[in-house]
Formats: sequence, structure tokens, C-alpha cells
Amino acid sequence: MQNDLKIVFMGTPDFAVGVLKKMVEAGKNVVGVITAPDRPAGRGRKLMASAVKEYALSQNLEVLQPTNLKDDSFLKELKALNANLQVVVAFRMLPKVVWQMPALGTFNLHASLLPHYRGAAPINWAIINKEEKTGVTTFFIDEKIDTGAIIAKNEVEIKANETAETLHDKLMTKGGELVLETLTLIEKGDVKTQPQPATHNLKEAPKLTSENTRIDWSKPGASIEAFIRGLSPYPVAWTILINNNDELKVKIYSAQFEESSHNLEIGKVEASKKELKVACINGFLSIEELQLPGKRKMAVAALLNGYTFEADSKLL
Repeated sequence: MQNDLKIVFMGTPDFAVGVLKKMVEAGKNVVGVITAPDRPAGRGRKLMASAVKEYALSQNLEVLQPTNLKDDSFLKELKALNANLQVVVAFRMLPKVVWQMPALGTFNLHASLLPHYRGAAPINWAIINKEEKTGVTTFFIDEKIDTGAIIAKNEVEIKANETAETLHDKLMTKGGELVLETLTLIEKGDVKTQPQPATHNLKEAPKLTSENTRIDWSKPGASIEAFIRGLSPYPVAWTILINNNDELKVKIYSAQFEESSHNLEIGKVEASKKELKVACINGFLSIEELQLPGKRKMAVAALLNGYTFEADSKLL
């Protein structure tokens, strides 16, 4: 029995908080928490703590915030915590000197069914690619990103109207449960890992950028709708609106696709008193929520009360 686990937890965003909270509530012995340094945020550019730091401090857990994971002073502080296991959730890539430190190793929780959707944004890309299921995987970290030996997996269904927000929350809950299952396996000495299969045509989950979050109106409507859901509420799909000789960057949070035939130019905007539709190759995308530059997010019905779309307006 390996029942004397002393765990260092590593993570930064809300997703990681959900998992850490489950560990704390289950009475796991978390001897330290590693998270990102405080960063300036908001209009006042005040230093803001990560979500993980805020929760860890509320539980009187020791917190370390290294800027350099190879720094000698950090490595000494980490070693002094005397952990025999490290758990990583939504953190950065670890140097070998860190993940090799504890006697029982370092395992990571990843929000996909590995080996598919390795990378920074697995939740978003699973929805964008219209997957019917995804899940969470725990694996021991090795030298490459998200390639280590698999410990356990849990599947999650992706609903037809799933957004990045709703799927994030489901996977956070499932992930917390899977981490506890993994800790039990390690405590009992029952871990039986499996190497990740060598799979052709691996689906990837690259970091989201301003380039790959722009809507491509030449794609089928159902694909555009999935793209918008997969990026909502963050970082949000965007497009360029040409209206009344203005060129505006518009964010679209929510839309529904309606299949139909038409002879309109792709991207042509059709506005009525309560509806805003965009022509795509096989129908219309009915926009429900959007954000104009310098404005707050609005329901389309509210926007149309005070904003006029010209007859020749279009989205690019």
C-alpha cells in the first residue's frame, strides 16, 4: 500500500481549481501548490492571482509561483516540500528535472481521450470538429507534450448544442473524479499503464490564436455553427463586418444554422426587426449574440433596436 501520498499540485486556471478542490475535499495530503506568477489584468493593470492561487490560499496550502521552472532556488523549494507524487492540471510544460523529482512520478490530467487532441485547446477543438464524444485522461508525464503512458480514461458525450463553457464544466467534474481514481490506484500500487497507441491521422488541439479563431464563411453552415460554439464564451469566434463603409471586427457568441437554398452572396447580411441572418453556402446562420467593437455582448434583438445594417452589409 502506497497510502502515505504527499502531493504537489500544479495548475493555474479554473479548470485546475475544480480538480484541486476535489482532492482537498477528499482529504488528500497536498503539501504544496505550484501556479503561475500574479499577472496584471483589467483596466487598472492590477496584479491578479491565478484561480488556483486564490483557492489554495483559502485552504491554507503552501503556494510557489516560479517564473523559471529550472531556477535553482525554485528547485530547492520544490524539493523541500518532500512530495512523493506530483499532479498537473492545465499548467505549462515541465522540465525533466521537475517531473522526475518525486519517487512515484508526475501525472497529468488532459481534457481529451488521448492520443487525440494533444495540445493547448482540446475542449474547443473537439466541439469545432463536431465530435460526438470526448473525455479526460490521466497519464505519466514524459519528455514530449501529452505523450506519456496512460493510467486511466473517462468518456463524456458531446451534446448537439454544447459550447466550450458547458463542456469545460463537465470535463472539470469528470477530471476531478478521474484524478481521485488515479490517486487510489497509486495508493494501492495497482497502476497498470498503457503506452499511447501510434495512431495515423491524429487530431490535434493547437493553441487558439487570432488567426485560427476567425470565421471562414465559405464552410458549410453546420461547421460554422460548431466553430462558434467551440469558441464560446472564450476566446470567441470573430469576423469582419462591412457596413455603411465601416469595417468592424465583430465577435459572435451564439448562432443557429438553418439549411436552405438561396442565390445570395456568401456572407451577405439579412437584417429584420428581430433577426440577423448571414448567407452561407447551404443556408443561413441566424446570429443570436454578438459584440461590436467597444460595446458589450448583446442579444441580436436588443442590438437591432438601435443599430442599422445597410442593404449591402456583409461579413468577411
